Amino acid sequence: METGMRAEVAASWHRSAAAGVPTESETAPITLDDADLRAARAAHPLAQVFPLLDDVLGQAARDCDAVMAVADEAGQLLWVCGSGIALRRAESIGFVAGSNWDERIAGTNAPGLALATGAPATVNRSEHFRQSVRSWSCAAAPIHDPATSQLLGVLDVTGGDQIVVPQTMALIRATVRLAETELARDRLVVRPPEQRTSHPSLRIEALGRSDALVTLDDARGHTARFRLSPRHSEMLLLLASAPNGLSGDELAVLLYEDDGGSSTLRAEMNRLRHLLDESFLASRPYRLTAASAGDWLAVEARLASGDVAGALRMFRGPILPRSTAPGVVRMREALTHQLRAAVLASGQADLVSSWTRSVWGADDYEAWVRQRDLLAPGSPLWALAQGQLARLDHELGV
Repeated sequence: METGMRAEVAASWHRSAAAGVPTESETAPITLDDADLRAARAAHPLAQVFPLLDDVLGQAARDCDAVMAVADEAGQLLWVCGSGIALRRAESIGFVAGSNWDERIAGTNAPGLALATGAPATVNRSEHFRQSVRSWSCAAAPIHDPATSQLLGVLDVTGGDQIVVPQTMALIRATVRLAETELARDRLVVRPPEQRTSHPSLRIEALGRSDALVTLDDARGHTARFRLSPRHSEMLLLLASAPNGLSGDELAVLLYEDDGGSSTLRAEMNRLRHLLDESFLASRPYRLTAASAGDWLAVEARLASGDVAGALRMFRGPILPRSTAPGVVRMREALTHQLRAAVLASGQADLVSSWTRSVWGADDYEAWVRQRDLLAPGSPLWALAQGQLARLDHELGV
């Protein structure tokens, strides 16, 4: 008897249902014909490492009557290999080169789940959204560009119950690391010493965190990763969002809710400079001297490019949600409102469903209305949305 479902699988089922995937659909759709498939393969960065993937993992899949697949960042299966028997079985559910296994198209499955979450995923038998796939199990892991961290695609093994064991995922992740190392080696350009430059860098993670997580690289072979105090987190975020720097007065206004913070600011700035190393922070005006990157900036960039799904996937929560610093509150509200508006305007029920299932969107009345209105007639999620609206009406005294 089925007693429960993993949270990440349940969330995937919601996205699949909101996208209108029918549970009774037998096969995934073929979205690339032979000519387009050949062109997509030739143009994709993973083409240069596919022989390595096939040699390491493809052969292991053949030996255990399973199937190895490589999909691009949109869920298109570009390569599928395995034993003849396994390939014929996979063809019966549309698991073939040229088909699309994005969870919004094919329902919950490991390649689609790995693409949606950006993390390794397993899906076992009854966890599949579509009935025709429930005799299969699968495990997958994303592949990233080692230079930019951009998602390139996903590596998957699909077969029987023997697939969802720790050893299979360990082999998949090891193969992904080999492929990413090969990509990095092929792109490495060795410059003579007189042409080399050093670029210290600083990366900040602040989404959904009460204190920022910082990674420093001094470009001399030394890296450090540590958490900052809430106050230092606020200061660093404000400086990272002001490339031209801030005067002491400007930073104090953004940092403190009342006047009189100038002397406190100088003391806190000295402590922050000691934590980061003086080479990362300058004064008059206060500014970061190293190349800086932030997870909230990545979400903003995705939104600017029109990639609402990518922005929502990267959004792990509001910026420093406990901060009351005026400048941080402004940044937090601006990003949250921008993302929310983009999700509601997307017209995609699965994206709106992801928003309403989050902690920050669970009580968003307008989002629940939007989700209900976007759902197809007869969708099993329509009653859920209607029930949540009734709950909010009751709590609001409507």
